[in-house]
Amino acid sequence: MAQASEQRSVRGRLDSYFKISERGSTMSRELRGGLVTFVAMAYIVVLNPLILGSFSADDPGAKLDSTGAILPVPQVAAVTALVAGVMTILMGIIANYPFAMAAGLGINALVAVTIAPQMTWASAMGLVMVNGLVVMVLVVTGVRSMVFRAVPAALKVGIAVGIGLFIALIGLADAGFVTAGSGTLVQLGIDGSIASWPTGVFAVTLLVMAILVARNIRGAILLGVLFGTVLSIVVEAIVDAGPSGGTNPKGWSLGYPGLPDNVFGIPDLSLIGQVDFGAWAQIPAITAALLVFSLVLTDFFDTIGTMTGLGREANLADKAGNLPNVGKTLFIDSLGAVAGGAASSSSNTVFVESAAGIAEGARTGLANVVTGLLFIAAMFFTPLYEVVPIEAAAPALVVVGALMIRQITDIDFRDFAVALPAFLTIVVMPFTYSIANGIGVGFVSYVVLRAATGKAREVHPLMWVTSAFFVIYFAIGPIQAALA
Repeated sequence: MAQASEQRSVRGRLDSYFKISERGSTMSRELRGGLVTFVAMAYIVVLNPLILGSFSADDPGAKLDSTGAILPVPQVAAVTALVAGVMTILMGIIANYPFAMAAGLGINALVAVTIAPQMTWASAMGLVMVNGLVVMVLVVTGVRSMVFRAVPAALKVGIAVGIGLFIALIGLADAGFVTAGSGTLVQLGIDGSIASWPTGVFAVTLLVMAILVARNIRGAILLGVLFGTVLSIVVEAIVDAGPSGGTNPKGWSLGYPGLPDNVFGIPDLSLIGQVDFGAWAQIPAITAALLVFSLVLTDFFDTIGTMTGLGREANLADKAGNLPNVGKTLFIDSLGAVAGGAASSSSNTVFVESAAGIAEGARTGLANVVTGLLFIAAMFFTPLYEVVPIEAAAPALVVVGALMIRQITDIDFRDFAVALPAFLTIVVMPFTYSIANGIGVGFVSYVVLRAATGKAREVHPLMWVTSAFFVIYFAIGPIQAALA
C-alpha cells in the first residue's frame, strides 16, 4: 500500500512539473513519444560520424583537415550520442518541450567539407563554439526571440508545411525510394523502379504504418517501426541483401537487420575538449568571420523554423504561431552549439524528427528525458540499435510529413503577396535540402512583395534586417571570392 502511494506521489510530481495533464497528455504518451523520437533520429549516431569522421586517413573520401588529420568514426559516434543525450534532457527539464536535440545535418557537412580543410579539426570546432556563443548573445539580448515573433503568421505556417515536406523527402531518400536520376534530378528507386529489397520493406512498412495511423491505433508509429524492423530481419535472413557500404545500391543504407556480434561496448570520449580558437591565425580573419556568419545564420533560422513547425504540430503555439517562454528553448539550443563544438560532434540543434514523437502524443519535456536517456544508453549499445535499419524508421518521417502538411489550409492563397513567399518557403526547403534556405527565400520575397504593393509599413523592421542578412548569405560565395 505504501509503495503504491509513493508511486502515485512520484507520478503526481512528474505531472505537476512537466504539466502533462495540463497539456492534454498522459504519462504513457510521453514515454511512448520519447521512444518514437529516439527511433526516428537514432540514425544520427551512425550518420554524423560518417559525415565528420573517417576510419583511416588513407581511405578514399576521408575527411581530412589542413594537416591531413581525421576524426575517428568510433569517437565521433560516442560524442554524438553523449551530447545529443545531455542536450535533449536539458531541453526537456528546463524548457519543458518535446524538442529533441542532436548534431545538425547541414551544419556538420559545412564543417566537414568547407571549414575543416582550411584549418585543423580543433580550430574548425572552435568556430562552431564561436557560432554558439554569438547565437547565445542574441538569445540573452532578446534579439532571437524578437525575430521569432516578427515573422508573419502565414510564413510560420509555410515553415511548418515546408518542414513536413522536407522530412518526408528525407525519409523517401534515406529509404532509397527517391534517388538521384541520370536524366532527371530525381527518380523512383533504381532506374525508375523499386529494385531493392530494403526499399520494398520501406514501402510495405509505410503502408502498414499508414493503416495503423488511419485507424487511430495507439502507438501506431512505434508499432509501424517495430513491424518494419521484424520484416527487415526476416527479409535479410532470406535474401541476404547485405549493407550498402556505398558500393551496393541494393543493400541496407544505415543499420543492418541482423543479430550483432556484440551488444555492449565502452565508448571512447577522448574528443571532448579537443578544441581551440586558432582559426583566426590559420586563415584570413575576414574569411573566418564569413564562415562564422554562415554558421550563425544557418543555426539561427534552422532552429526558429524547426521549433515553429514542431510547436504548431504539438498545438503548443498561440494563434500567431509563437511558443510560450521561447527564450529558454532558444538558450538551450544555443548551448547545444557550444557543447557540440567542445565535444567535436558539431553544432547540436533541435531536430525536426521530434515531430515523430509529437505525432505519437508527446507534449512535454518528459518525452525529451526519455529520448535523452536512450541516447546516452546508445553510447554503450551501439551494435544493438543498429539492428533497426533506416528503411524501417524512414516511414515515420513520411507519415509525420503528411500530418504536418495539413496546416497549409491556414494560408490565405488569395493574396499573392502572401501566397508566393509562403509557397517558396514550402518548396525551397525540400528542393535545396535546407530549412534555412527556405526561410531566407520566403523572407526576402515577402519583404519585396510587401514593399512593391505599397504595404512596406506592415513589414516588421526585423524582417527587413534579417532579409538583408539572407541576401548576404545567399551571395556568400561571390563575396568570399571578391575578398580573396
